[in-house]
Amino acid sequence: MSEKRIEVQELTLEEVMGDRFGRYSKYIIQERALPDIRDGLKPVQRRILYAMFSEGNTQDKGFRKSAKTVGNVIGNFHPHGDSSVYDAMVRLSQSWKMREPLIDMHGNNGSMDGDPPAAMRYTEARLSKIAAELLADIDKETVEFVLNFDDTTHEPTVLPARYPNLLVNGATGISAGYATDIPPHNIGEVIDASIHLISHPKATTKELMQFVKGPDFPTGGIIQGVAGLTAAYETGKGKIVVRSKTEIEELRGGKQQIVITEIPYEVNKANLVRKMDEIRINRKIEGIAEVRDESDRTGLRIVIELKKETNAEGILTYFLKNTDLQVSYNLNMVAIDDKRPQQVGLKQIIQAYIGHKKQVILKRTEFLLRKDHKREHIVAGLIKAISILDDVIRVIRNSQNKSDAKNNLITKYEFTEAQAEAIVSLQLYRLTNTDITQLQKEEAELQERIKQYQEILDSSTKLNNVMKKELKETRKAYATDRLTIVQDKIEELTVDTEVLIAEEDVVVSVTKEGYLKRTSLRSYGASKPEEIGLREGDYPVFSEEMTTLQQIVIFTTKGNVINRPVHELPDIRWKDLGHHISQSIALRQDEKVLAVFKMNEFSSKNRFVLITKQGFIKQTLATEYEPKRTYRSRAANGIKLKTDDDRLVAVYFLENENVRDVFLVSNKGFGLKYPLDEVSVVGANAVGVKSMDLKEDDYVVSGIVFEQDQKQYNALLVTQRGSVKKMNLIEFDTISRAKRGLHVLKQLKKNPHRINLLIDAKNNKENITIITDKQKEFTVIPKDYKVSDRYNNGSFLLDETTDGIPVDFRYDQVVINESEH
Repeated sequence: MSEKRIEVQELTLEEVMGDRFGRYSKYIIQERALPDIRDGLKPVQRRILYAMFSEGNTQDKGFRKSAKTVGNVIGNFHPHGDSSVYDAMVRLSQSWKMREPLIDMHGNNGSMDGDPPAAMRYTEARLSKIAAELLADIDKETVEFVLNFDDTTHEPTVLPARYPNLLVNGATGISAGYATDIPPHNIGEVIDASIHLISHPKATTKELMQFVKGPDFPTGGIIQGVAGLTAAYETGKGKIVVRSKTEIEELRGGKQQIVITEIPYEVNKANLVRKMDEIRINRKIEGIAEVRDESDRTGLRIVIELKKETNAEGILTYFLKNTDLQVSYNLNMVAIDDKRPQQVGLKQIIQAYIGHKKQVILKRTEFLLRKDHKREHIVAGLIKAISILDDVIRVIRNSQNKSDAKNNLITKYEFTEAQAEAIVSLQLYRLTNTDITQLQKEEAELQERIKQYQEILDSSTKLNNVMKKELKETRKAYATDRLTIVQDKIEELTVDTEVLIAEEDVVVSVTKEGYLKRTSLRSYGASKPEEIGLREGDYPVFSEEMTTLQQIVIFTTKGNVINRPVHELPDIRWKDLGHHISQSIALRQDEKVLAVFKMNEFSSKNRFVLITKQGFIKQTLATEYEPKRTYRSRAANGIKLKTDDDRLVAVYFLENENVRDVFLVSNKGFGLKYPLDEVSVVGANAVGVKSMDLKEDDYVVSGIVFEQDQKQYNALLVTQRGSVKKMNLIEFDTISRAKRGLHVLKQLKKNPHRINLLIDAKNNKENITIITDKQKEFTVIPKDYKVSDRYNNGSFLLDETTDGIPVDFRYDQVVINESEH
């Protein structure tokens, strides 16, 4: 057996994966994706700025090729891909993303349309003027430096930052388990809030918000929702709405146009214009003549030209609701504070910045104090040397070398090592204009500065005054007017359909297989009703005259609900096939259209009754079936089916509060009638309650809901043997919900009848076609049948052996404009 090697560790996969991912997570949180709360920079941004500063690529000098800077950053500080460094560099230069760009760039640095920047070999860059404020005093030992990745040079862990850059320029990033989205703010407002917090350390977030009104996006726009903003500034998390700045201009000829001059932050302008033009092309709303992007070097301008007598306010509301003209912005303010990612509010960010600035000023003051102490000591030595200049020269001349001269000066005249070094290093020409009064003046200045530095170090009040003075200087140099307007409340956008859609009378048809269309009255009138375009074996479930301001609600056999405004239905000739629902909504292969209802409004006074095959029933308010946001691409739940084998067998729409009964019939010939009041009203996602006590292998064929206050309400029962029986449901005995019910057929021992179809015959108005599994059709005229009692099996319509078993039916004239169906 081989001996175990000492350098080989035996670890479980869980230990290795957990440890390695933990290290990786820590790295990307601290060293890649999240900004530091003190200078508001991610490591790559800090390294870019420091590399440019180190190379003298500053605002007062000429531009340099971006490729040179990228190579320098990769070679010295950030060993990652050149594209990641260049992308970060480009973003720092984009005026529509940075409230105060930190890099000036010559050449194509991208656009609001999402255009990529030119390659780094073509563009040139240098630090912007305000970037110098982030790097000011970095050479005065103000921040900690660490070795770079290959220990060849040093880099700063944070920049001194003369203003709170995290709030001014914001940040976005995604790391392991954390994400951040901090919007940009106005530098003047942020500095005012910082000065106030220095003077009033116990100030509340509400007080600070008197200075910081809200985010100030470089793209302007309008912010709505101060409540969400307050929550974000208190907790670090909140939601606001950002909308475009728009105005309606009058044109000649009674026309109007909507002009957009500012769009929400980080919205792609080209995609926005394309989406708006698609709405025009697809005629989702009427009245738009043209959508144009008229933006140029003078500013952003998008024009929506309207047709004559079009409601501009209504169309603008529609665009705000359905495009990125208005977006929700979620503030999620996460930053690295004390080497840990933390969700931070407004006060915490400013407090952390003030703490950082205090440290920077203290370290700078200590550095300058040491430097001036050293210089004062040298100046004192030079003054003493000049006062005995001849003796000093004689000592130096009589010395053997520099070292001997220094020792002789130290021994004979009690100079210090540093003073002696300065004296022997003094060049002879300097003696020609060395005036003791100048040295005395310099000494006095040094002593005054030393006194001031000491006061700053000893007094927190002096320190605070220095901070406020520097912040005020920065504010004076860089403050600009606010670009983004802040409004208190979020305006609710209600699209008035009548304003946006031209009202037109059309014929709407929906087939059993799921083909739907709208047809102009002209096309419909030029054809016969029976000439409707259909696939073989298909038939219309719904065919009715409607207006484009109405909508239809479609229920499928699998309990799904599909909403379709009439104006969104494809406009197709009567003789042509409609569009299949599956072109926009995925349906199961065995899923069919069960019922269709026309709707003017979804009122809480109206209800739907839904009945399933496996014995469940429920009432649901019509408001539950209002179109959801995703109605165009996804069906909603009409009822929750408990098993995959269950399906919806009947749906009724009730428009009034009249007293009703429900009648159910099962395949094995049981009928049950009870008051509809026994069925509770529940939500769209509910299963409902038990409708009928079913025997094993029995199921509900269908159900009928009807008003009690009438003498007759007919229904037809059709059995698998082709027998048809007519019943008056008013005369059927009332029992109660969830019972087995009464027999509705005579029970035969040999080849008993089984009910396959229950047909609502209403008042004998319509002819009904029975369809068999052999695709044979038989017409039934309800008025030709007499009402039978419970023990009658009806009369035969067909021969099941030759004609097939009845499996479906249709009304020869589909009429669904009464209160119930």
